[in-house]
Amino acid sequence: MTLPEQIIWGSIFLGGCLVLEVAVLVWCGEALRRHEARFSHHPSKVRQGSVLLISIGFVLAAHTAQIWIWSAALLVKTTSISDWNTAVYFSVSTYTTLGYGDVVLDQEHRIFAAFAAMTGMLAFGISTAFLVGTMQPVFSRGRRGG
Repeated sequence: MTLPEQIIWGSIFLGGCLVLEVAVLVWCGEALRRHEARFSHHPSKVRQGSVLLISIGFVLAAHTAQIWIWSAALLVKTTSISDWNTAVYFSVSTYTTLGYGDVVLDQEHRIFAAFAAMTGMLAFGISTAFLVGTMQPVFSRGRRGG
């Protein structure tokens, strides 16, 4: 891929992944609102733990889906990665910005793959903000005894 193609395709996959991230978090918010009545009569620690587990489950699902999307994209778009195991491994290490460096892409795909790292940074930031925003009122209610 040429540099402009890498930037365009990287932006498309980044944008698609962030739309997915937002959609999953909106879905999580709706699920938490639907189940709020179910937890209202439980002790605050059970309520807090339940909300946290549900939220983390949705966040984990969103990140896992994005890693699979990047894995598929790298498998299809690059010649450096030829199997699912390597594609998923490279995607996880890049998405988490760990980047061991033991799998190296050719020059025609490095910029494209760097967009996976940008996706991970943005998605982790959005997820963290979501978890903090979701849990703050839950833990505040717990301290007030409600």
